[in-house]
Amino acid sequence: MAFVKDMLRMWAHSWKRFISIAMITLLGVAVLTGIYAGCRDAFRSTDRFFDAQGLHDVQVLSTAGLSNGDIAALRKVNGVAKVQAERSQEVTFDLDGRKSATMQEIGTNGIDQPYLQEGRMPKKAGEIAVTRKFIRDSGKRIGSRLTVTPESASSDTFDTNDTNGADGTNETNGTDEAPSFPTKLTIVGVVLDPQNLSNPDGYSAMTSFRSTATTDYTFFAPSDGVTGTLCTSATLLVKGAAAESTFDESYENTVKQVTDRIDGTVKTDRQKARRQELLDAGNKKIADARAEADKKFADAQSQIDANRQQFNQQVDQIVSMQAGAAAAGAAANGANAGAAAAAGATTPQLDETTRETMRETIIAASPELTQAKQQLDQAQSQLNEQKASTEQTLKTKENELKTSIPQVRWYVQDRQQLGGFSALKSDLDSIQSLGNAFPVVFLLVAVMMSLTAMARMVEEDRSLIGTYVGLGYGRLAVASRYLLFALLACLIGGGLGLIAGFLGIPAFLLVVLQGMYVMPGLRLEYDWLYGSLGIALFVVGVLAATIYACVQEMRQTPAALMRPKAPRAGSRILLERIRPVWNRIGFLGKVTARNIFRFKSRLIMTVGGVAGCTALIVCGLAINDTVADLGIKQYRDIYQYDLMVVSDDSDASAMRTKVASDGRVTSSLDVRIESGDLTVAGSGDGDSGKAGSSGSESIQLVAVPEKHLSDLGEMVTLQPVSSGILGTSGVGKTGSLKLDDDGVIVAQSAASALGVKAGSKVRLTNGDGVQATAKVSAVNRNLIGSDVYVSETYYAKLFDSKDAKNTKNSKSSEDSEALTWNAMLAKLSGSDTSQTDYAESLEEDSSVMKAVSCAHMADSFKFDLMGAVVALIVALAGGLALVVLFTLANTNVSERVREMATLKVLGFFDREVHHYVNREMMILTVMGVILGLPLGRLVGGMLTMALNMPSLYFEVEVKPLSYVIAAVATMAFALLVQLFVNPVLDRIDPISSLKSVE
Repeated sequence: MAFVKDMLRMWAHSWKRFISIAMITLLGVAVLTGIYAGCRDAFRSTDRFFDAQGLHDVQVLSTAGLSNGDIAALRKVNGVAKVQAERSQEVTFDLDGRKSATMQEIGTNGIDQPYLQEGRMPKKAGEIAVTRKFIRDSGKRIGSRLTVTPESASSDTFDTNDTNGADGTNETNGTDEAPSFPTKLTIVGVVLDPQNLSNPDGYSAMTSFRSTATTDYTFFAPSDGVTGTLCTSATLLVKGAAAESTFDESYENTVKQVTDRIDGTVKTDRQKARRQELLDAGNKKIADARAEADKKFADAQSQIDANRQQFNQQVDQIVSMQAGAAAAGAAANGANAGAAAAAGATTPQLDETTRETMRETIIAASPELTQAKQQLDQAQSQLNEQKASTEQTLKTKENELKTSIPQVRWYVQDRQQLGGFSALKSDLDSIQSLGNAFPVVFLLVAVMMSLTAMARMVEEDRSLIGTYVGLGYGRLAVASRYLLFALLACLIGGGLGLIAGFLGIPAFLLVVLQGMYVMPGLRLEYDWLYGSLGIALFVVGVLAATIYACVQEMRQTPAALMRPKAPRAGSRILLERIRPVWNRIGFLGKVTARNIFRFKSRLIMTVGGVAGCTALIVCGLAINDTVADLGIKQYRDIYQYDLMVVSDDSDASAMRTKVASDGRVTSSLDVRIESGDLTVAGSGDGDSGKAGSSGSESIQLVAVPEKHLSDLGEMVTLQPVSSGILGTSGVGKTGSLKLDDDGVIVAQSAASALGVKAGSKVRLTNGDGVQATAKVSAVNRNLIGSDVYVSETYYAKLFDSKDAKNTKNSKSSEDSEALTWNAMLAKLSGSDTSQTDYAESLEEDSSVMKAVSCAHMADSFKFDLMGAVVALIVALAGGLALVVLFTLANTNVSERVREMATLKVLGFFDREVHHYVNREMMILTVMGVILGLPLGRLVGGMLTMALNMPSLYFEVEVKPLSYVIAAVATMAFALLVQLFVNPVLDRIDPISSLKSVE
């Protein structure tokens, strides 16, 4: 009982060490679990939401649409749970300028169901549900009406021109027709699209640069009123996928098995079958046209034959009459009247030559008969010409049919290709990567400080330890006094850390996340396993340090432990050997130098602890500086143009005329801009239609006119880059990079994420969904967005030649269409404000789809989520620095109580004692800061390299002010700790402190 009482008394006496260990554990566990828990809660809530709304696991697109046979084939694939045929149509409407939307049929098989937020779901033809983004932008509400205009057939999902039959209609076969939706619409509900969880009322400026939507809005309509049997896509649910978390690798593996099966045989077979269907449909139309033409020609020939027969009968009648009259006249000149009567009763017999001669004479003598004969001959001639022309046309159609219908291509995609899904996943993964890295530093600092504190604690009780061991107590029992002390401090600190880690920090992160994404059903959850392991990790680390301290002392005999520990032998320090410097240092300065460098463990612990905390602060500020400068570097340094204007192909000429007439442009470059994908090419031929591989990135494909390739460098800073280490990269000389016809130039942001470098082979997908394997000629410095620059000639070589290869018949030059330059990069006159206002005014023009001002983008670019996490990390690092300095200062004082008492006996005033002790701590703190500043830059570079996010490259930037802030903050914490340490120095009693330990 006395042993326990003495242990509790010892614990109470060491309350400062207890608080230090508990606080370090609290901060470490909070960092370890907090960021993880916040991301995990977001992951789980969105996974539950995706499962509830039936977000598709796989989506299949085709350049020729999907028929019932395609859907049936997909249902037979092993591992497919559900298949839903999707019908959609792109439409336009007037909303302060021309806007586009996708009319999407609400599926009846439970896949991709919109989440109702307000109103009701549409049920009748003409009713639609819209997103909150549309409500915000349009000012409309439930009950408002809207009229839309269907766009011409889009090639994003299938190309109706590829399926034209002999008569030029846009039907793909005898029964399949493209979807058509009602145009007079009424809004009845507001919904959330499960494919895009972006919050339109939140930090829209932050996510706009990563938008991959091809249209401005999505309207959801019921099946009632939708016509057309051809499907624009098919969405699939995979068996067993719902049981896995959509963000885990196990889910990706489950889905990949099904996509591999589709890619393996189903895709190839159905592509061939679909093309054969189109060929059969074309041949059938040609056969039907031939049969119909033959019938019309036969009817016309019958009519001509009937008219000619009637004409011949009339002529023959006249011939017979004239022949009879001639015979009667000859008989009248005969011998008797009987012979005359007999001759008149007999019709004269004419030979064919005589008859034909008489027919020609009669026809020639009669204008009416001549005209009638000419009309019959002309009709027959025209009919013969029409028959020959029609037959020639049909034969030409037969010959051209195979070349006019290209190869059908399927594209098999998973959730990774959804812009909203990939953006959410990359944001959370990046934040979670920070949460996985920072606790390592906290754990190392916790072990160092625990070792320092517990070693001093055991050393102070060495005589008591020797007494207990001499009385027969086991070393384990004696060590349990300190092990239980450290364990209790870790458990209390860890428990409080769990509260902060699973409640406080996640609540803070989720508030920021909800400003970016809409996540219905979001709730805070506790992970017993992770929380327990988090505490156990720090418990093991601290207990290991405590065991080490106990072993170091208890391996001595009880007699040795009960005697005072011999002071360290004096020794020279390196500075003493530098006589010019040493001789000019005062007495107290020499004492300070000896105290700092003679006690190596204290030097290492103090400098290491301060350096670690300073590095954490610098690292957080480095990430903040890097993100803060992204917009300025991209839109004012890399992009030299001031304005980018994009239009539909049909409005390209009107758009350029409009911009030119305004007189604001000083120089411009016409380009073609398409939304596409860049995938790391595999070992195949590069024509694979699978776009759902892990190495894929959404890009902006920029085609440049051949005659103006040199002008690209005036609009965009072209600088080749090479991979570096620790967040750095080698940047070449400005202007040393040129676009040519040998390959494409890939943005650094995409190249870094996919591991692409100059000379690599990549698979490009253009705006029409056509894929081609391209060579990367260079990687260009680029931080925001994923631009891929290609020359006009190389673009044609990539995408036109694929059709030629697939059809085995290249297009003739007259059949190939030149690129439509649907965008303009321009430099403007005027201030940044006027340029922003001009871009906004352009968007109101009907010929302009999008107008982007670089000045506005540079000023408005924000990344609030990263900024919030950095602020949290800096705050926790500052707290850790304060605890570390407090622990080290108190340990330093407890080790040197007799020394401080001696100084007081020698006549040192309290202020002089303060200065004597604090000067050492300040020097050690400065040394730690000096070491921590470059260490923070190093760690910051490593962390930013791990932040691979779509369309972003973090070019590490640490401003001088950040170094100053980190240094000043650490020094300020050191000064704050002095306020707590000075009263402890004042309470040292020289008499009791200098009594003999024996």
